[in-house]
This record gives sequence, C-alpha cells and structure tokens, in this order.
Amino acid sequence: MKNGQVAHSNPLVDAIVEGIQEVKGKSIVHLDLRDVPNTVCDHFVICHGDSATQVESIARSVQEYARTNVGEKPWHTEGERNAEWILMDFVDVVVHIFHREKRPYYALEELWGDAARMTYENVA
Repeated sequence: MKNGQVAHSNPLVDAIVEGIQEVKGKSIVHLDLRDVPNTVCDHFVICHGDSATQVESIARSVQEYARTNVGEKPWHTEGERNAEWILMDFVDVVVHIFHREKRPYYALEELWGDAARMTYENVA
C-alpha cells in the first residue's frame, strides 16, 4: 500500500517495508536520495516503534525479510543495545528504526527534505 510522489523499483526497499509492516512499524517513509548530491547511499527507509521491544522486533523482521526475499543482509547494524535508534546499513539502502520519542528529535525527513518521498500505510 503506497502513497507518495516517488515511484521506485527496488526489491530490497520493498522487502524492508514488508518487514516493517509485518510487525506494525509506524509512519514508514522511503526517501529516494539518488538525485540528492553528496549522499552516503541511494535510499533511506525510516519508521518507528512504540517501545524498545517493538523497535527490536522491527529490526529482526527487516533482517529476516531482506534475507528471505532478496538474499541480502545488513553490512552493519548499530543501536541494538538501547533500541532507541537502530540503524541497519545495507550499503545502498539504510534503514532507520526509531523509538517514537526519538524520531522527532533527529527529524531525518526534514534534514533530507529535498529527497523524493514515498509513505506507506501502517498495516494491521
């Protein structure tokens, strides 16, 4: 279920979004950074969970869906210990999974406001 302004064809992004939706991650946003100069990757996928447990579950689900659906695993993962902001680096795609309270503080969507954006519905 997609709404937004950017059309993409990236199986890894699709698998990541499905993994987030599977465990009810909230406010899922895909930022396509390919036309933004000086970026470290091509895509950001951003979401949040309501608790540290949910943030951890989202990260596990993303890892499982990426591995199962497209044979990818993160090159590097950070933030699992405190589960306030887990970053999963798949090289071309970076996933940011925030705890609800931390997401507005970092405001990645505003920081990268010139990127093409797609939002996804929260699936029950």
